[in-house]
Amino acid sequence: MITVGIVGATGYTGSELLRFLAKHPEVEVKYITSRKEKGKHLFKVHPFLKGVKKYENLYFTEDVGDVDLVFTATPHGTSMEIVPKYIERGIKVIDLSGDYRFENLDLYEKYYKIKHKGLPDVNIAYGLPEIFREDIKKADLVANPGCFPTGAILALAPAVKNDIIEERIIIDSKTGVSGAGINPSETTHFPNVNENVNPYKIVNHRHQPEIEEKLNKLGKAKIYFTPHLVPITRGILTTAHTFLRDSISKDEIINIYEKFYKDEFFVRLVDTPKLSYVRGSNFCDMGIEVGGDRLVVISAIDNLVKGASGQAIQNMNILFGYDEKLGLMDISLHP
Repeated sequence: MITVGIVGATGYTGSELLRFLAKHPEVEVKYITSRKEKGKHLFKVHPFLKGVKKYENLYFTEDVGDVDLVFTATPHGTSMEIVPKYIERGIKVIDLSGDYRFENLDLYEKYYKIKHKGLPDVNIAYGLPEIFREDIKKADLVANPGCFPTGAILALAPAVKNDIIEERIIIDSKTGVSGAGINPSETTHFPNVNENVNPYKIVNHRHQPEIEEKLNKLGKAKIYFTPHLVPITRGILTTAHTFLRDSISKDEIINIYEKFYKDEFFVRLVDTPKLSYVRGSNFCDMGIEVGGDRLVVISAIDNLVKGASGQAIQNMNILFGYDEKLGLMDISLHP
C-alpha cells in the first residue's frame, strides 16, 4: 500500500486521478490540495464522487504532508516551482504539466514562453510506458506526456523505429474541449465550439517539438503538426500521414506494429479507430492504411485518461512495481 497526494485536484486531470484511484486497491489518497477550495470536503467540489467510501474523510488542504508519491496536476510554470521541494523530501513525483517533458529546455522556453528554472539532479523519465518503461522504473520524477504527443508518438513509433518511412511526417489531430482545461474561455465557449471545427496554433503548437524530440530517440522524424478543436468533450483522433521508403505491404506493416506492441495491453490494433471505443478508458486504438507509397496511421485516445491521468496511474504502477493495469481496467463508454 502506498500513500499519495494530488496537487491541483480541482481540475479535470485531478478529478480523473481521483476517479481511477478510487478503484486502486494499493493506494490511499491522503492529501488533495487547492488554495481556492481549502477546507472544503471533496464531495462539495466533485459531487460525482459522492458515495465513494474511500474519500469520505478527504478535505482539500493547501499542501501535502508525508506521502510516497505526489501527482502535480498544476499549470505549466507552476510545477517547476513546487516539484523540487517534494523531490528534496524524498517523495516521488509524477508531473502532468509540460515543465519536465523536454530535455532541450530551449525548446520549452521557446514554445511555452516561460523561463525554465532547470532540471533537478535526479532520474527524470518521460512517462510514455510503451516506449520508455525501463527509464520510468528507475525514475524519481516522471514527466507525464502531453495528450497530443501520446496518440501521435504511439501511432508512429514502430514505423520510425523500423525506418520504414521518410523523415517528413504530417500529423492532424482532432481534440475534445476538455483538453483546454476546466476554466472556460472564449475559445471553449459553447457557441464558438458547437457545430464547428476550429484549427488553432496551426504551425506552432507546443506539442510539435515534444513529439519530434521523443520520436528522434527512436529514429529520424521531422514533424508537421496541426490540431483542431471539435465539439466533443473527450478524445483525440490523430491522423499521421507518412511516405514509405520502400515498397512494403500493409500486412508487413501490421506485422511490424503487432511485434512492436505485442506485450502492450493498452495498445490495440483495430480496423477503424473511433473515439467512442476508447472513451473513459486507458486504451490507445490505432488503425493502419497503405495506398501506394503512402502510409496513414490513425490513433484514438481519451485525452483525460491515456492522454493524462490514466497514463499517470500507469506510470505510478510501474514506479512501485504493481501490475500496470491495476486500477485501470475500465471498459470504454460506447456508444
